Amino acid sequence: MINMYEVSETNKMIEHENLDVRTITLGISLLDCIDSDLEVLNNNIYNKITTVAKDLVSTGKDIEEEFGIPIVNKRISITPISLIGAAACKSAEDFVTIAKTLDRAASTVGVNFIGGYSALVNKGMTQSDEYLIRSIPQALAQTERICSSVNVGSTKCGINMDAVRLCGEIVKQTAEATKDNDSLGCAKLVIFCNAPDDNPFMAGAFLGVTEADAIINVGVSGPGVVKKALEEVRGQGFEQLCEMIKKTAFKVTRVGQLVAGEASRRLHIPFGIIDLSLAPTPAIGDSVAEILEEIGLERVGAPGTTAALAMLNDQVKKGGVMASSYVGGLSGAFIPVSEDQGMIDAVNAGSLTLEKLEAMTCVCSVGLDMIAIPGKTSASTISGIIADEMAIGMVNQKTTAVRLIPVIGKDVGDTAEFGGLLGYAPIMPVNEFGCEDFINRKGRIPAPIHSFKN
Repeated sequence: MINMYEVSETNKMIEHENLDVRTITLGISLLDCIDSDLEVLNNNIYNKITTVAKDLVSTGKDIEEEFGIPIVNKRISITPISLIGAAACKSAEDFVTIAKTLDRAASTVGVNFIGGYSALVNKGMTQSDEYLIRSIPQALAQTERICSSVNVGSTKCGINMDAVRLCGEIVKQTAEATKDNDSLGCAKLVIFCNAPDDNPFMAGAFLGVTEADAIINVGVSGPGVVKKALEEVRGQGFEQLCEMIKKTAFKVTRVGQLVAGEASRRLHIPFGIIDLSLAPTPAIGDSVAEILEEIGLERVGAPGTTAALAMLNDQVKKGGVMASSYVGGLSGAFIPVSEDQGMIDAVNAGSLTLEKLEAMTCVCSVGLDMIAIPGKTSASTISGIIADEMAIGMVNQKTTAVRLIPVIGKDVGDTAEFGGLLGYAPIMPVNEFGCEDFINRKGRIPAPIHSFKN
């Protein structure tokens, strides 16, 4: 039973501490849209999305008004398009027509992003997978709301290094195709290892083939709430610190559970999962970096940063799991650079480097996220960074991802402007020693020995 104190406490978190429901993401299976005729396929896709999602945005707004809980984004995730387009698409250009159809459908129903322009190639690539991956630069340059992802590795299968090499080239081509907007297309492209089927957060969201025909997944966030709560235990021991993080995560997740239940009931679509991820925004006071500094770091990147982040991530998950029977997605703490003012300040102060961020990804929820690098960075170097991050995910049996933005025409010392929730980012230096001979080896890196659990 919810009491008046909890209502008052939640209102305070919303009004003063940036608590929000970051997204209601409606997952829609497009498996029943498959057709060998490209025009029929596109019509099927448009009709299904605009039918199933027609009330998503209005329902989200109604819940916001009725409960006073901000719901920042209403989004859609779909079955990976490399599967849906396999029978009809005979070239990369054919896949681009689907991207435009998806963009038109997203515009019609009023969502800000639609995720699932994706391929799952952790063990090998079909011809359809390769066509889709090669279409990504053109697709992202010619649409506004499409988000794309490629899963190139898993603990069970190893790392598909042919796909890693190709993805490095695709990231660079996407940067070139969108160079007039500080290579913004790369902000909508994620390379994964161990991608989850039910992630509601963009740009990596897609609806896995094990999911139902339609599903409601909700992503909640609250870095500002956690930061404010930790001020109450400043100087106290780790036991008190961990208890406060868990209790706060529990309260934040309960808000998401309420919204998810209401959205499910009103849309007559099953509830899937709550993703409790401390996802920052450029807004002052909505920063994961500031939480880590409240824990006791002078600046993020200082010695102790990885340990502090590991503790934060674990306690957030422990608190969230107690608040909902269905916690999934990524859940934990995100460390994107451009979307977190504290991270930006740490980079500018010289305390946070790309190498330190990579170490932090061993214990965070995702990986190298929203990091702007020099536009001159080679495709093979980008592939090498991707390979390193995929190896962390594969060996540690966790999801890792890379969202690098080589900003064409800019170098270290410059700043890239992305706008909105994507924020801005200082260009970070990259190790300039080459790895081309390694990246050009063909095949895949085998799965680790601990993957054999049958």
